Amino acid sequence: MRNTIKFAALGAVALAATSTAALAGSEMPQGISTGIALGAPLPEGVYDISIASYGSRAGAPASSLAYAVPVWLIWSTPWQIAGGRIILDTATGVADAWTPGSTANGTDSWLNTLVDAQIKWNLGNGWNAGFQAGVWLPSTQALPEALGRNYAAFQGVAAVSYLANGWDLSATALYGTPGSNSAGENGAEWFNIDLTATKKFGKLEIGAIGYGSWDLSSPVPGYKKQSQFALGGLVGYDFGSFILQTKLASDVTQQNYGGDEVRGWVTVIKPLWNPEAGSLK
Repeated sequence: MRNTIKFAALGAVALAATSTAALAGSEMPQGISTGIALGAPLPEGVYDISIASYGSRAGAPASSLAYAVPVWLIWSTPWQIAGGRIILDTATGVADAWTPGSTANGTDSWLNTLVDAQIKWNLGNGWNAGFQAGVWLPSTQALPEALGRNYAAFQGVAAVSYLANGWDLSATALYGTPGSNSAGENGAEWFNIDLTATKKFGKLEIGAIGYGSWDLSSPVPGYKKQSQFALGGLVGYDFGSFILQTKLASDVTQQNYGGDEVRGWVTVIKPLWNPEAGSLK
């Protein structure tokens, strides 16, 4: 597979994913875009990314959260604006949250859907940058309801990626506005940052990842703003017809999440079609 496929512009994965109190911030799962150069444009075509993740958080009580994006479709269109490629994407996640050792059943359901539009530029000399904006759609599924996310909300993203000599050095900033749920309560305004520093050796990719998240507002009186920062590593391999990445990270600091989290991911990046090569399945 061409190296450019690896640099899929991760638009947005619709996952309301924490096991903490309702109205918590960050609808985008923290760290999910690490390992993917969000600033880089994709060649024209259709792509699929599948993601699975499991994490456990120490605390009293402890908590576990698993989520997946079975099918996330990305269309890199033939259209450009000021030399930037227009990309459209959408996805819906599914998640399960539970307390380990508890006799009570966990909560699992489909999650909010996000529809997203992007514009990405190749700036030359290995540098790429882009912006994107999306809307989280309301959902009355069990987890969005439990997390107070049965509302529409806006998300904006800015990303920069340096891609040269096998290096992927990327920084992605994500911002989300709160919405108002069916009870008239506002969610928290939030900000995330995802960082990647990896190097390819032939088809093998190895490197480091880091990510942080911060609540920017207090949606209700007495709400304790949440924040965290985590560090970890990435190992990936290009199998030709698809790319497989594995990641593992742990919190180095956190506030009001109830304990440090250790989380892992498996990501599969697969091109489906482009106008030059046809089907790439």
